[in-house]
Amino acid sequence: MNIWVDADACPVVIKDILFRAAERTGLLLTLVANHPLRIPRSAGIKFVQVAAGCDVADNEIVRRLSVGDLVITADIPLAAEVVEKGGHALNPRGELYSAENIRERLNVRDFMDTLRSNGIDTGGPPALSKRDRQTFANNLDRLLTSHGRVK
Repeated sequence: MNIWVDADACPVVIKDILFRAAERTGLLLTLVANHPLRIPRSAGIKFVQVAAGCDVADNEIVRRLSVGDLVITADIPLAAEVVEKGGHALNPRGELYSAENIRERLNVRDFMDTLRSNGIDTGGPPALSKRDRQTFANNLDRLLTSHGRVK
């Protein structure tokens, strides 16, 4: 299992949790973004910079993804592609996307896009809370444990 991060919008605190998890488990962690990022010096942590543009980072992750890999993303269409390709997708709030729930998430996303395109202010997501961070860390550990990767 490799861990891929849709890093353009990934909160720093989530990246920090992932850096620690990569060191602890020995898994390869690759951050993909269209702008430079600071990452710790580690043989197990990589950065791939892609060109600017809509979905360029997403497409690179999907292209490199192998069955069983984990992708960290809040991007629901990317999560749907990951699940379809046999990977795992976890959002920064700790929700694991699955074949059972991804269609509903896509429908809600599309509905909200329709509201916004009609001028309705839907607001944005709330700030990442301590509880969100803990849920993310717990679900990440649960997923890594189920794949025999937590030491």
